[in-house]
Amino acid sequence: MAHEPHDPQNHDHPHDHPHDHAHGSGSELSPMDLRVRALESILVEKGYVDPAALDALIETYETKVGPHNGARAVARAWVDPAFRDRLLADATPTLREIGVGGRGGEHMVVVENTPDAHNLVVCTLCSCYPWPVLGLPPVWYKSPPYRARAVIEPRAVLAEFGVTLPGSTRIRVWDSTAELRYMVLPMRPSGTEDLDEAGLAALVTRDSMIGTGLPRHPGARA
Repeated sequence: MAHEPHDPQNHDHPHDHPHDHAHGSGSELSPMDLRVRALESILVEKGYVDPAALDALIETYETKVGPHNGARAVARAWVDPAFRDRLLADATPTLREIGVGGRGGEHMVVVENTPDAHNLVVCTLCSCYPWPVLGLPPVWYKSPPYRARAVIEPRAVLAEFGVTLPGSTRIRVWDSTAELRYMVLPMRPSGTEDLDEAGLAALVTRDSMIGTGLPRHPGARA
């Protein structure tokens, strides 16, 4: 099922596809986070939830499911042209080559940033997101302002994230759905010729694979 990118000049985009509803959490304890923790405590106390099962789930998302999976794919694409071509042509089986996939990542499309075009991913109806590839979605990805403004004024949204692009760079907005989820292949930073795949993967940020950020430069590796 092919989906064309949004044209910011054309706001008539019908949606007849079902969406999943992803649930994530931010790093700060919002009122909702506090309610969730209180509910979790009650469920554990009454024996409805096994704390070990919760710990295992959290560990899975921290160590096995996260943006490092997508970062590995990006780094491999930067050093292996054949892998890059397969990734852009048919992302889902290509990601499986490096052990990345699963529920929420069954129907992946990877779009490539170039000097002439920058890609931005959004889910306009809810928060469809490739969890196995990028981990837990950020809170802002699910917010109504981002979901609406990313389509209407993507250049302004990018500027608020600190990404200022030349006026000649075309911005393409891709709408993820339950059937099709997108990931951005960012451009490789300059000055990285001496880095191996692991070093390159360390430069790839979650936001750069959504399109709201850029990869780190070698001197700024986390």
